[in-house]
Amino acid sequence: MSNVINNGILFVDSANMLREEGMSTEDALVASGSIRLRPILMTVLTCVFGMIPLVLSHGVGANGNSTLGAGVIGGMIVGTLALLFLVPTLFIVFQTLQEKVKPLEFDPDPQWAVRAELEECKNEKEEE
Repeated sequence: MSNVINNGILFVDSANMLREEGMSTEDALVASGSIRLRPILMTVLTCVFGMIPLVLSHGVGANGNSTLGAGVIGGMIVGTLALLFLVPTLFIVFQTLQEKVKPLEFDPDPQWAVRAELEECKNEKEEE
């Protein structure tokens, strides 16, 4: 399942980077999906095909192995379907809610955190 989680994080991260470049939410998700689809499918199919010998095993401990393999294969397939369909839907919903409640503001100056800390230090020295 960690493959699915990592793929989801990368999918949302690439959509956020495209949003920062000025794309709309839907366009960013479509572009991110087209960029990330191949790596997602490669990792999932590698895991699923790797589990097939475990599912088809015979002999001592075969019941446990086949049960474990079937669970992993089912989890990877369900997780991937959720990643490909549920995550973009929830991204649109939560992005829309965030923009209505508190719109994102991108500061063109990357040193804003340093300036804020310096101002805080100055204020502490003035209070002493």
